[in-house]
Amino acid sequence: MARSRNVWGIDIGKCGLKALRCSISSQPGKLVAETFDFIEYPMLLTQPEADPTELIRDALEEFLRRNDVAGDTIAVSVPGQSGLSKFIKLPPVEASKIPDIVTYEARQQIPFPLEQVVWSWQRLEGGIEESGFVIDAEIALFAMKRDQVTKAIEPFKESDIEIDLLQLSPVSLANVVMFDQLPKASEIDPDAPPPSIVLASMGVDTTDLVITNGLKIWQRTMPIGGNNFTRALVQGMRMTFAKAENLKRNAARADDPKKVFQTLRPVFNEFASELQRSLNYFTGQDRTAKIGQVLLVGNAAKLRGLSDFLAKQLQLEVHRLREFKSLEGDLVLKAPVFRENQLGFATVYGLCLQGLGVSSIRTNLLPSDVTRDRLIQAKKPWAVAAMLGLLVAALINFFGIYIAWSSYSESLFADAFTQIDSVVGKSSQIQSGLEQVQAERLEILDIQQRLARISDRRFQSLDLIRAIESMMPRGEPDKTDASLRDAIQAEKAAATEEEANGLPIIPVSINYDELHINSLDCQYFDDLSTWFEPLEEDWKRTIARDQFETNEASEKTPDADTEGQGNVQADADTEGEGETDTESSEPLFESEQSEPEAPTGEGWVVQLVGHHYHNEDYHAPFEGRTYLRTTLIESLLGERGKIVTVTAGPEAGEKVLPKEIGIGFPAIIESSPIEDYWLSTAVDSVGDDGMGMGPSRGPMRGASGELLEEGLELKKYDFIIQFVWQPKTPGAVEIISSGETGENY
Repeated sequence: MARSRNVWGIDIGKCGLKALRCSISSQPGKLVAETFDFIEYPMLLTQPEADPTELIRDALEEFLRRNDVAGDTIAVSVPGQSGLSKFIKLPPVEASKIPDIVTYEARQQIPFPLEQVVWSWQRLEGGIEESGFVIDAEIALFAMKRDQVTKAIEPFKESDIEIDLLQLSPVSLANVVMFDQLPKASEIDPDAPPPSIVLASMGVDTTDLVITNGLKIWQRTMPIGGNNFTRALVQGMRMTFAKAENLKRNAARADDPKKVFQTLRPVFNEFASELQRSLNYFTGQDRTAKIGQVLLVGNAAKLRGLSDFLAKQLQLEVHRLREFKSLEGDLVLKAPVFRENQLGFATVYGLCLQGLGVSSIRTNLLPSDVTRDRLIQAKKPWAVAAMLGLLVAALINFFGIYIAWSSYSESLFADAFTQIDSVVGKSSQIQSGLEQVQAERLEILDIQQRLARISDRRFQSLDLIRAIESMMPRGEPDKTDASLRDAIQAEKAAATEEEANGLPIIPVSINYDELHINSLDCQYFDDLSTWFEPLEEDWKRTIARDQFETNEASEKTPDADTEGQGNVQADADTEGEGETDTESSEPLFESEQSEPEAPTGEGWVVQLVGHHYHNEDYHAPFEGRTYLRTTLIESLLGERGKIVTVTAGPEAGEKVLPKEIGIGFPAIIESSPIEDYWLSTAVDSVGDDGMGMGPSRGPMRGASGELLEEGLELKKYDFIIQFVWQPKTPGAVEIISSGETGENY
């Protein structure tokens, strides 16, 4: 990188070129803004009639006419969606092994061969290092495809501008927040960090979202920007794109500002929803994180009413970034053009911070071969002079060698040649051994990762079994079979003659709030969509609230028509017959936005076959399929709270939702009508129903029809449930396979 007291930060945006020249201030922790430039294109680069190459070239030529950049460091930004950013928490490891682990992670995280990308990494602040071991360390990994890098620097190359630093825009924004809005990392207590600041940089087509508390960083690029508002005005108010863009920028001076706001309101809502989903995902990943405030930058953030609307929707402090606290220089800061477009200068400010060596993140995506070629070009005159000197020296040396050669005898150097050959042979052996050791080292690291995953999966299986057990409904856990038989005998002894004409219904046996699981089985799928596709309708009916009301005729009457139609028809017949209140049509699963439409990837399908006796008339409507949904299905969907206790991992002993250990997509794939079922309660009977109270058969009667045994006449409902299990260890760092791609590519 070139050395200079001054740094130019240059951002080639979709609407114009922004540049800022800074130097180090005499005051600690301050930068001085020396000069700036803002060149707006005649039209947006995204407009159909625009020629981006020509517009950018003209802007750079105008920039060079206005400014002298000779001898200054040049730092350039590229959009966040052009590259990949990953923040990876490392396991406890020796500090010397971190580069090897980073190389391994790069191969796993970057969805292209490393030869096709430019990548860089840096260890972030925080973590503990003792006796050569690092604990709780986090690294930042950034990458761009080489063709994307070439495309980004090509306009500067054509304009003879030598770039020293190439950085992703979100990284520059993160540097701004950590330098300008938060305490220094060395002053932050890792156990009590300050609330995180959310910086939303609104561009033309996208919004770069950066969240940091000074130690940890999280970023995402949202697919919504200023053009979304412009297009809404084009469609809603039937005007050209140019007029809509002008109206958006001057909405406060419009003839009917209320109509403009109403037209933009759907985009306001979409932006707020997308931002809320991002914040929810961030807080879900880091349960200790706290959001302090949301700062808006970018020229699109000047839209009137946006910050107030977001503050109301998010219930957070939201405002535009009105000043750079650590930037001085009145000639720039008080200039009308700079003040009007200040929100668009955050990225170039961050570039200047890195170029001057005061930023937290210092990675550079400029290819090494570009720097090498530049050094070669700079040293060409010296190389020519050196070549002439070498030529003269070579002539002198030639005559010296010729004289020495004339006196040469091979026998004088025979022993020396033998020793040289021996040393060369040993060197080759050592080099070969070193390469083998390095290969074995990488293999051991891979095995270490695999063993860690195997250990996790051992406990993951235990978590699944414990989860299923904890989701089973419990009524009276202290009641034994003996006490149950005694209670039944007491009920029958107290019954009147009229009530005892047949076998009385004994409520005490069916007041057990429980499900009986006959069998548990599972099957592995390379692609869970192959399992889900034919069962998608069963899943939708399972989680639909308007299906909770049981169709008593179809479930209680075991006639031939009902039995022949199967579970799909039974569910179809019940549609529209649920509750009549306003909530009856809502889905059981409330958080539809966070639940994917279908399972993807590899995983297991777990099958539960069972039955229950919670089907008497006084249980209506919570009987049959409805009782199954309101107990086990609700638990599988996470509607009954955090009921699963984690066995191992960072959150061992904590209670979590079933989905946090990989459980989801429960579906009732088969259910039978409710049928009469005889259960013997004789003391010496041996049963198969899980209660030890007798097999399923009709009651034994005498010649006159009298009962010859003790028992119960119950109503039995049989079912088969299947659900997805993709094993997870809550809180653990997920190791992503090489086939997965980064979201920003």
